Amino acid sequence: MTIHKEGYKTIAICALVAGAINVGIFYFFSASLMWLCISIFIITLAFWLFIVSFFRIPNRKLTINENEVIAPADGKVVVIEEAVDDEYFKTKRLQISIFMSPANVHVNRNPVSGEVVYNQYHKGKFLVAWDPKSSTDNERHSVVIRKGETEILVKQIAGALAKRIVNYLKVGQKVNQTEEMGFIKFGSRVDLLLPVGTKLNVTLNQVVQGGVTVIATL
Repeated sequence: MTIHKEGYKTIAICALVAGAINVGIFYFFSASLMWLCISIFIITLAFWLFIVSFFRIPNRKLTINENEVIAPADGKVVVIEEAVDDEYFKTKRLQISIFMSPANVHVNRNPVSGEVVYNQYHKGKFLVAWDPKSSTDNERHSVVIRKGETEILVKQIAGALAKRIVNYLKVGQKVNQTEEMGFIKFGSRVDLLLPVGTKLNVTLNQVVQGGVTVIATL
């Protein structure tokens, strides 16, 4: 397991804050309230370990298959439905939404290889990520990857806790399947918009792994 580059600064700040809190608590209360000092140490250590875990990149055998759409994120499939896309396609698409809890790995990966033909950031609200309106109302970053005659939209959506979406792609860029496309800090969601009629390989409430689980077959 490695730590994502987006996490170094956050982890360092949390370590400094936790260290300062514990030094102060032990200095003033170690003689009379040792139980309080130990309790706060355990709580701050657990919080720091959670932050480290949040930015983890586990070692995995990634799935590479040009005829398949691979999960762009870890989490649970919370939506499978046909919906009209008002942003790019202007037509009905098959939407698959993956909810990422704070405990999930938050690296986002390219579901297919191809060329980036659309890349747009949208300001918005911070509704809980499982709210149906989060796809259109929340802060989000949309990318369309063209593979042959097929275009797939990947939408990174901020949740109630997520306040920063990172996306590394640019229009005209050639991308490879399962390579990193971005990162969302804390609980969030990723939507996939596929052509209607695409054969799905996942079901509602299924837990998926980014870069590993096959979402659909083209």
